[in-house]
Amino acid sequence: MKFIALILMGLSFFVYSFNSGENISTNKELTTKSLSGIKFSNLTLQKAIKQAKSSGKLIFIDVHTSWCGPCKEMAKTTFTDSEVGSVFNKRFINLKIDAEEDQDGPALSRAYSVTAYPTLLFINGEGKLVKKLVGKQSKEKLLAAVSTIK
Repeated sequence: MKFIALILMGLSFFVYSFNSGENISTNKELTTKSLSGIKFSNLTLQKAIKQAKSSGKLIFIDVHTSWCGPCKEMAKTTFTDSEVGSVFNKRFINLKIDAEEDQDGPALSRAYSVTAYPTLLFINGEGKLVKKLVGKQSKEKLLAAVSTIK
């Protein structure tokens, strides 16, 4: 009986290790695909606000979590679209913030009342919310929403 339990534990560890490696390759694929889509910066929120203030651009923040299916789907489709990338890369400072794991995530979620994922925030150089979209957005819906932001 102990032998069977030991074999099952070993098999579980093997499967878990194999799946973890699969997720890593998927993340690499997303990074490669995003070259034609939205280019996300690795800035903190405070640095992005300073940059927005000096450049006159708004900040676009994709607030997501690691377990959110619609977030992953948008990362693979909407955010990698070349037309979406062209618009967002010209008009916004783009950030991706994991609401649970990134340094700014929990405070950002509280400050802008993020209660569902994905939540897309558009913030000015003063840190004030300009527009908020909740839920998965298609290319068409996202571009239409952005066209109303001045």
